[in-house]
Amino acid sequence: MPFTEHLRELRTRLLISIVTVGTISLLLFWPSQFAIRWMVATYFGGIQLHAFGPADVIFTEFRFSIIGGLILGLPVLMYQLWMFVVPAIHPRTRRMVYSFIVPSLLLAFLGLAFANYVVIPRVIHALISITDAVAQPTFGIAQTLNFVMILLGLFALIFQTPIILVGLARLGIVNARMLMRYRRNALFGFFVAGGISAPDGNPITMALLALPMYALYESSIWIILVLEKSWRVAVKPA
Repeated sequence: MPFTEHLRELRTRLLISIVTVGTISLLLFWPSQFAIRWMVATYFGGIQLHAFGPADVIFTEFRFSIIGGLILGLPVLMYQLWMFVVPAIHPRTRRMVYSFIVPSLLLAFLGLAFANYVVIPRVIHALISITDAVAQPTFGIAQTLNFVMILLGLFALIFQTPIILVGLARLGIVNARMLMRYRRNALFGFFVAGGISAPDGNPITMALLALPMYALYESSIWIILVLEKSWRVAVKPA
């Protein structure tokens, strides 16, 4: 395909993606207020969140609707991206990507559930306790809900660790033996990251952040060990 045709195809696929996200976002703008109320009631109980400007709530609802549009429109976005790049991808890599779609979605939902039920309530409780010790808490709605959304997104990404490591192993960049050799380094790194992220310095909070990351790392090793046998069989000459 000539370069100009690539540009036309890229323009068309970008236009489809923008229209999809924009339409969904517009449809979600009014319902976003109910999502905000649910998050406030779920994570903050009786704490009153405040708007520090006349447009704070509108901008927060707009941000919610955009994020919702990106999430609900993700299948269309991924399809448009995939159809643009797939001609240049090796058939073996295509099959690998196809096999990762469902596990990736399931892990993302697991990450969101873990953040929702385990991490966010404890982190917010710790932060409020620290604040109560020295000041009267007055939380802005925009900043507070941004913090919650960042945590949800962060754990959705963290739970992609097995997908990333298995993909790297399938491409021959890492292997199970290499990952086993760096187990201690990984555990230390996860606890350092957990210590930095834990707002109250509590070892329990630190462990809640670090141990899931290590569990994902460890599960990746065992998954790769199993898959490496099938990969060797697949490349063995007849």
